[in-house]
Amino acid sequence: MADRTRADTPRSSPGVGVDARGVTPAVGKTLEIGIVVLFVGLVTTALLGGVVPDYRTAAGGEVADRVLVTVAQEVERTVPPSAREVSVRRTIDLPSTIAGSGYAVRVDGRTLVLDHPDPAIGGRVGLSLPPRVDRVAGRTEGGAETVVTVRKGGGGLVVELHNGGEP
Repeated sequence: MADRTRADTPRSSPGVGVDARGVTPAVGKTLEIGIVVLFVGLVTTALLGGVVPDYRTAAGGEVADRVLVTVAQEVERTVPPSAREVSVRRTIDLPSTIAGSGYAVRVDGRTLVLDHPDPAIGGRVGLSLPPRVDRVAGRTEGGAETVVTVRKGGGGLVVELHNGGEP
């Protein structure tokens, strides 16, 4: 009778102790947390690695186009319809950054050019000015007060684009 054991006492299997059943919920929860952390990490990597930068570049391109069109319209509106003896000054409100970076708008002949550190953001737009405009020149930085001035020059009108503190 010595090798008999009671039927109501828990038996231990080889390698697992009697108290090992209490560890199973903790291991399960740890695995669940690990899977959730892995999923969140993969989704974040996918978004920040491809979708978000592409969207930011596309949105930056749209903002750059709007900035160029706004500056072109204001330059064209600043030139009076028929006067030759003028002195006009107009201020333009522009965003300080495009896609999180600074930018500049410069004049190249009778064309406005937006320069941005991201090569995918930028552009050019031609100016529609009357023939009495002799010269268009200047440059302005995003975030600065942008001013367009028109004055009489040697052979006609001179249109200048510059920052507010500059002449």
